[in-house]
Amino acid sequence: MTAQPPADEAVPAPRQTPGKGRPTPSRREREAARRRPLVPEDRKAAKAQSRDAAREQRLRAQAGLAAGDERFLGPRDRGPQRRFARDWIDSRFNLGEYLLVVAVVALFVLFFPNQNVAAYGVYVIWALMVLGIVDAVVTTGRMKKAMRARFGDVEPGVRWYAAMRAFSMRRLRLPRPQVKRGDRPA
Repeated sequence: MTAQPPADEAVPAPRQTPGKGRPTPSRREREAARRRPLVPEDRKAAKAQSRDAAREQRLRAQAGLAAGDERFLGPRDRGPQRRFARDWIDSRFNLGEYLLVVAVVALFVLFFPNQNVAAYGVYVIWALMVLGIVDAVVTTGRMKKAMRARFGDVEPGVRWYAAMRAFSMRRLRLPRPQVKRGDRPA
């Protein structure tokens, strides 16, 4: 025997949804409501407003990039491994960041009338370049070892990214350094 529900527990009748209280607008009415002029009334004011909005957005993006906010970073700088590489390089002293300064000084030394002094300027540039490259190779090698321990696989190009950051002057780096020298990267 099959069990039937008692008669007083009948299935409730579906409720009727209330109407919206007005007729559906026709296509012509909707188009008329959306219509606005193609050219604004005051073109100068509209142009100034557009320029101000673009400048505001550009300043927000620039501040976000400087602060290292992931939303404003380009594809080159995004991701936890790139952030770790930036912090690793920024937390230590790099010879490569002084290469540009020494090269400019050595360039002036090259114009000395004494040829011996000019030759020493060239030797200093070459020595700093070689030392900077060796420093970058050693630093990125240690960084890669630490990244393998932390992340497992290392993305391709992270070592090059870190080496190029090591060769840029600290105050000119973007995104700006988030760690002080001597601190451990997070």
